Amino acid sequence: MKIKDILKLVASILLCQLAGFLGSLFTTPSIPTWYGILKKPFFTPPNWIFSPVWISLYVLMGISLFMVWRRNDHPEFKIALIFFFIQLILNILWSISFFGLRSPFLGLIDIVLLWIAILLTIRHFLRVSKAAGLLLFPYIIWVSFAAILNFSLWVLNP
Repeated sequence: MKIKDILKLVASILLCQLAGFLGSLFTTPSIPTWYGILKKPFFTPPNWIFSPVWISLYVLMGISLFMVWRRNDHPEFKIALIFFFIQLILNILWSISFFGLRSPFLGLIDIVLLWIAILLTIRHFLRVSKAAGLLLFPYIIWVSFAAILNFSLWVLNP
């Protein structure tokens, strides 16, 4: 791999990790306070699992972004990037709406839009690079689970 490619890979991963960091600014303070007192469904994972899962997903997202970035001559490249950045922004906004605003309802609206944006990102990434699209499958699976959890928290905490 060339130095230029290594820099692109690092930049792609750091960009995704930055999104996670921005979201954590709203999430972390709410965990021991507001989130801690919510009624939770039986399938709620322990709090410690979320950080390593998200860090791993952001790494996969970064690698996926890098794989598409390398194919910037592909006709689907620009639209794939547009959907990627839409989903990345919605990802950050979920933390703001759910934890920052303490609103499971707004979080639910956002996570549905996020899920759709991830699906569209996968669709376009698969066209540019099959491997890049496949790397996003764990992400959409986790967000599907998170959507069910978000819905349950909204129902249990009217």
